[in-house]
Amino acid sequence: MFNVIIADNYDQISSEAFRIVKKELQQEEHPVLGLATGSSPIGLYKKMIADHNVNGTSYKKVTTFNLDEYIGLPREHDQSYWTFMHENLFDQIGIPDQNVHMPSGEEPDMNLECDRYERDLANYTIGVQILGIGSDGHIGFNEPGTPFDSVTHVAKLEESTRRDNSRFFEGDIDRVPEEAVTMGLASIMKAKKIVIIAYGKNKAQAVYGMIRGPKDPSCPASILQDHSDVTIILDREAAALIS
Repeated sequence: MFNVIIADNYDQISSEAFRIVKKELQQEEHPVLGLATGSSPIGLYKKMIADHNVNGTSYKKVTTFNLDEYIGLPREHDQSYWTFMHENLFDQIGIPDQNVHMPSGEEPDMNLECDRYERDLANYTIGVQILGIGSDGHIGFNEPGTPFDSVTHVAKLEESTRRDNSRFFEGDIDRVPEEAVTMGLASIMKAKKIVIIAYGKNKAQAVYGMIRGPKDPSCPASILQDHSDVTIILDREAAALIS
């Protein structure tokens, strides 16, 4: 079931997402958050940090799971998702290191790492899962064609995804890793509540496929049609084909 919120600007998108996260933090004694990287959630993370600093909201009892990580980048690389999350959120909110769960992209046997992360996920139920959506409809790094029953796995990244992400690598697609480890679609669907953040006209087609297109692996986000609690927060450009 989709609850669609069309916002006037990115700050309003971030505020709406924060409202949902803050409610989860207030209602649950031990909240579990599923987190994403990229440009979409940065505004949300800034609001979480501001709330922590101004209102003293505690993250001592919060557990987090991240969606994905590039394979082959060391943790200390400036574009690893480990670095991204620590610079943009974790280091500013006082969350205990042991409560932070992220897949590693540096293991010699990535299949074993995928199995380990999926086992860790099975010990928790994510209360709110934050997602962006790729221009091709991918969520996490579940590219078009990913089976709906997929769990944590190694994903080969589409050229379009690498091209979209090259802006973080000084515009050089050759510097963008070709593989990543990602939660699978079935893993994501276990979350109680899912929040999608999307803005910009380049996301409009993917948003349409997610909401109104056929439920088909060619648009991985279309699996969310089967979830009972999905909030999609869009600007008017991203909502252009559904409004």
